[in-house]
Amino acid sequence: MIQSRTRWSIAALDIEGEARAAVLARTLSLTPLVARLLVQRGYDRVESAKQFLSGGTECLHDPFLLKGMEAAAARIHQAIERGERVRIYGDYDADGVSSTTLMTYLFQRLELNFDHYIPHRTREGYGLNKTALEASAAAGVTLIVTVDTGISAVDEIAYANELGIDVVVTDHHEPPHVLPSAYAIVNPKQEDCEYPFKGLAGVGVAFKLATAVLGEPPLEWTDVVALGTIADLMPLTDENRVLVRFGIEQLRLTDKPGFRALAEVGGIELATLTATNVAFGMAPRINAAGRLEHANLAVELLTAGNDESAAAGALTLDNLNRERQQIVEDIVQEAQQMWVDKCSSATAASKPAPSVIVLAGAGWNAGVVGIVASKFVEKYYKPTLILGLDVETGKCKGSARSIEGYDLHAALTACDELLEHYGGHQAAAGMTLYSSNLEPFEERLSKLADERLNEEDWIPKTTIDLSCKIEDATIKVREQLAQLEPFGAGNSAPKLLLHGITVADRKAMGKESKHLKLSVSGQGKLLDAVSFGSGHLTDRLSHGAAIELVGELSVNEWNGQRKAQFMINDMRIPLIQLFDKRADVGNDSIRLLGKILKSAAFTEGIIVVPNETWMEAALSSGEEVTVSQHVQLLTYEALIAQSVRCPHLFVLGKPASAEKLALSLAACQQLETVHLLYDSRNGKFDFPTREQFGQLYQLLRRDCPIAEVSCTQQLAAKLNLPVSTIALMLRVFTELEFIRLESGLLELLPVTVKRELSHAKEYREAQHEAESNEILYASAKEMIEWIQAAVSLHGHEQASSF
Repeated sequence: MIQSRTRWSIAALDIEGEARAAVLARTLSLTPLVARLLVQRGYDRVESAKQFLSGGTECLHDPFLLKGMEAAAARIHQAIERGERVRIYGDYDADGVSSTTLMTYLFQRLELNFDHYIPHRTREGYGLNKTALEASAAAGVTLIVTVDTGISAVDEIAYANELGIDVVVTDHHEPPHVLPSAYAIVNPKQEDCEYPFKGLAGVGVAFKLATAVLGEPPLEWTDVVALGTIADLMPLTDENRVLVRFGIEQLRLTDKPGFRALAEVGGIELATLTATNVAFGMAPRINAAGRLEHANLAVELLTAGNDESAAAGALTLDNLNRERQQIVEDIVQEAQQMWVDKCSSATAASKPAPSVIVLAGAGWNAGVVGIVASKFVEKYYKPTLILGLDVETGKCKGSARSIEGYDLHAALTACDELLEHYGGHQAAAGMTLYSSNLEPFEERLSKLADERLNEEDWIPKTTIDLSCKIEDATIKVREQLAQLEPFGAGNSAPKLLLHGITVADRKAMGKESKHLKLSVSGQGKLLDAVSFGSGHLTDRLSHGAAIELVGELSVNEWNGQRKAQFMINDMRIPLIQLFDKRADVGNDSIRLLGKILKSAAFTEGIIVVPNETWMEAALSSGEEVTVSQHVQLLTYEALIAQSVRCPHLFVLGKPASAEKLALSLAACQQLETVHLLYDSRNGKFDFPTREQFGQLYQLLRRDCPIAEVSCTQQLAAKLNLPVSTIALMLRVFTELEFIRLESGLLELLPVTVKRELSHAKEYREAQHEAESNEILYASAKEMIEWIQAAVSLHGHEQASSF
């Protein structure tokens, strides 16, 4: 038995859903699994599924459905006609950089007199500011087009109007109750905007403006749309899906020097690029510019006109990203020590550790604290706030990340009087406060968590799309799943529950054996499965154990061969596992036990032995059979007399009987594994059949009287049975008064009363021992079935007795 790391939430289709999936599978030539997945994700009609799988430009909405688009496009055309000076005003994250880049592409094509401006993250902060507006006016700018910002800049845009500057706002953030008095506002989330899709990224809104101005969608710029949309975690549904799919195709064939250079420093093969490569290879390097230096570096890269400048720019961003990674790692280590100290202090004061992690450090870079918070949530699964502290002012500025069920924005609102500023949503937020308020802030947040979350909420949840069997894990299914790409927010890679399988082989792999490779079997088929970071489980998985895996289906390509492979995210073995060492122990069972206990796999449990002699032998063997508070050494009688926590039971030496072993198993609470460490090569006794008893009796009738000396050996040879079996049969006949020994002779007695073999105590005891031996020497498959039944039966009996 191995518990899963997370709570599994498994989706299932009802009868109607299954029927619709069958129609999709038949009509669109899809495998049943892929058809069921489409239905589950809301594409349950042939037309909607077909559009999702292969929709093109016809799925893009009319840009003029966006409120304010006509005025925005007209104002840009007016700037062209008048030869005005125009400025793009962007943001410093990857979406802002992408938006600024796309607008640069547009204004270059329009031959506008323009430049761009992005504020410095640390010195200026987010959004429009009056100093930048004054500089724009001084430079002769009469039109500012914002991208990925501006929707909340009420005061700043009013000031721009005073300066004689018109502002066209393009943004995708939540609008405030009072909107700025801009010349035009283009944002699908405006209250009375009829645009059918509200999930555009900032760069998506910029693309729609470009489409409106040009009269057709500039698909050659969808590469930069894909970058910003993926980086900003926008849902890859509706037209985002179409734009990102086109964008990835553009990136695979791109002639833009900036993207080629970015791929090269990231070790990305453009020909096989995926959304994952964009999210984890390209976006972090673009973001690194704004986090540590200035986002202009990223814009210059994406708009580079030649390979030389692009290569230099990409190298700069790569170095900044490495620096960012090191800064993050340094903060993580410092923050972890703070958290350990905080937990130790709570323990010393007999208090629980805080339910919400709030950590502030002097000089921590505010541009990366959100990444640190994410790492803490991943490790500890608690809402986490990481703040950089300015020692001179005492002001802390930070970012927060949450867990499911804990609304960060609502929690911060409940702490409003402790904060200087805050904003965000349920899962992520930013805030500013003074260090003097940190302690009450943490207490308030933790109290809210304790009130609003139940015990289950503190366990990470894995949402599983579908359960499947090994027959579904094929190259064909994986190729059809690829039609659902690109995967990302709102369209995640399908997570599957693979069941009905057993462990066929397992081994650790990789540097320091950190990773686990399994071969699982089911329905007469084998499938490889890989779990990164799970090498420590190798020795805890028994051959033949029934296992359930959660993960993603992939393709492994090696030496020109392609085969399906399962990438494991989580796993569980729901039943007790058997580690059968009976064929391996020989006369070295204690040595083998010592070797097992030395491994890190089984550090808690009970060693059960037949008697005190075995106990003394184990303790004095010199084989490092270590007994501690976590590993006890007990006889059967001592174990049966109590009920103790025992995840791992080591059966050292042959049990006196199967019944004692069964009672011992039932005495072990939370039992996960059973290790059989006794020799199965000898000692198994085959109980004679009634026919063999009859054959012996007929032989005795013919040959008696027989000399007692060596008669057992002679009879055994004649009947081709073991000497021990003949000896038992003779003892039974003697007890039933069928034979007797007299003067060194074995004589047959006249039978005056009919007696059953079972009337003999020797027969009954031997039969009971044989049945016990049958279990103790059973095959591994039969043994684990018996163990499960024994634990269930005796455990129920014990529970009934309390």
